[in-house]
Amino acid sequence: MLRISRLTDYSTVLLAALAEEPQRVQTAASLAAQTHIAAPTVSKLLKQLQRAGLVISTRGLHGGYQLARPAAQISAAAILDALEGPVALTDCSVGHGNCEIEETCRVGRVWQRLNLAIRRALYDVSLAQLAGLDAAPARLPTLEREMKAAAARSPVRS
Repeated sequence: MLRISRLTDYSTVLLAALAEEPQRVQTAASLAAQTHIAAPTVSKLLKQLQRAGLVISTRGLHGGYQLARPAAQISAAAILDALEGPVALTDCSVGHGNCEIEETCRVGRVWQRLNLAIRRALYDVSLAQLAGLDAAPARLPTLEREMKAAAARSPVRS
C-alpha cells in the first residue's frame, strides 16, 4: 500500500500552519498548541524540516521557525523527500543496479514509468495548495483526462 507516515502527515500540518502566517516567526511550543501535535514531536519534525531546507530557524528571545521559501514554491515531493526519502515503488524505481533480476525483468520499466508519474504529480502540488491557501485547486490534468475517458467508456447502469 502506498501511504505516507504519520510523521510526514504531521510535518505537512506544521508547514501548513507556518504557511498561514509566513512573516511570523513561530515557536515550536506555539505550533504544538496550534496544531495539537505533541511538543517533542513538533521539535523533532522542525529540526528535520530545517535540515531539509524547508524551514529556517531564528535563535534568541524572539526566535522560532518560518518557511524557508513561499508555500507556493514548496512541493509535496519536497516534503516527502525531506521525511521519507524519494518515492520508490520498487527497488528498480530508484535507479539502475538496485535489483538482481534487472537484466531479465520485463516489468521494471513500467514500474519506473509509474514511479515517475507519481513524482510528477507530487511536484505539481504545492504546500499552498495542501494548506488551502491557493485559490486554484491542485489539478492533475493528465489524471483528470484519463478519468473522464474511463467514465465515458463505462456502461451506464440503471
